[in-house]
Amino acid sequence: MPEMSDPLDALNNIIEDNDIDIVNRCRQGQTEAFSELVRRHQKKMINFAYRMIGEYDQACDVVQEAFLSAYRSLGSFRGNALFSTWLCGIVLNQARTYLKRKSIRNRREILLPEDHFQSANGGSFNTILSDEAFFVERIDRQTLQAGVQECIDKLDNKQREVLVLRDIQGHSYEEIGAILKLPSGTVRSRLFRARSDLKNHFLKMFGKTT
Repeated sequence: MPEMSDPLDALNNIIEDNDIDIVNRCRQGQTEAFSELVRRHQKKMINFAYRMIGEYDQACDVVQEAFLSAYRSLGSFRGNALFSTWLCGIVLNQARTYLKRKSIRNRREILLPEDHFQSANGGSFNTILSDEAFFVERIDRQTLQAGVQECIDKLDNKQREVLVLRDIQGHSYEEIGAILKLPSGTVRSRLFRARSDLKNHFLKMFGKTT
């Protein structure tokens, strides 16, 4: 998949760079300033957690715990990366913990909410299935949404992490490497396999093989 650009990237970077000012205010005792960080990043973090665990209510709980953990750990944030990248790592750890606990229970099939289907770049997984576009267009949107999430759930955790971080959250390979503590080459190869497996799961689900 080619690199995706956004004309608002520069503005977003300015906004995110300003996060460190808010962090410093929190460190100085202005605890109410943290609510601004929550407002800025909550939606994206919930989307990330939802894609990781497949349950919206639980994703909200995971993100709430992540924000609490982030608040308690502000002293360890050095500003070497964007605050959102650091926060995403905390959400990822919370999601991993949840998935470990969930592994002893039967998985439930969850219908993807309409407003959480879009990627961070405003696109969808139709891009991954672009060479089968004629096939995707035949599927009604609700079925497509449910099918995509079910296929994401079938990926192993390592593949799911890189796929969600890149194709839904829109993080760069360098940011993903920082979050997962992996070299860029490993991120790229893991993402390639994740996209391939996702496509195969999807086409197999709907009765079409490559």
